[in-house]
Amino acid sequence: MRNLEPVVLLFEEYESLRLADYENLTQEEAAQKMNISRPTFTRLYDKARKSIAKAFVEGKAIFIQGGSYITDDYWYRCHNCHETMITMKPAKSCRKCDSEDIIQLNDKKDAEGI
Repeated sequence: MRNLEPVVLLFEEYESLRLADYENLTQEEAAQKMNISRPTFTRLYDKARKSIAKAFVEGKAIFIQGGSYITDDYWYRCHNCHETMITMKPAKSCRKCDSEDIIQLNDKKDAEGI
């Protein structure tokens, strides 16, 4: 993958795909969750889909990059199977392999200190 020419997907574009295609939210619901207008959401979503299509058709790597952002989600990576998980609640084990060898990727803290 390191030798492939990358297509850069901004984090905001990634989030638009995640909310619309993975979470099955309407564009209006997704725009509200991202705290942006629906037309702005549509522009991000369209650009994300074109970038993903280009990467698939041209055999390019996809890099997700972005600036500062706040998320209500918890991000984890499993050391055992390398699964990346995004959850709404703190996780104690990998949902793919059930390993407890996971690390939190973002700085979100809860009352339990996870």
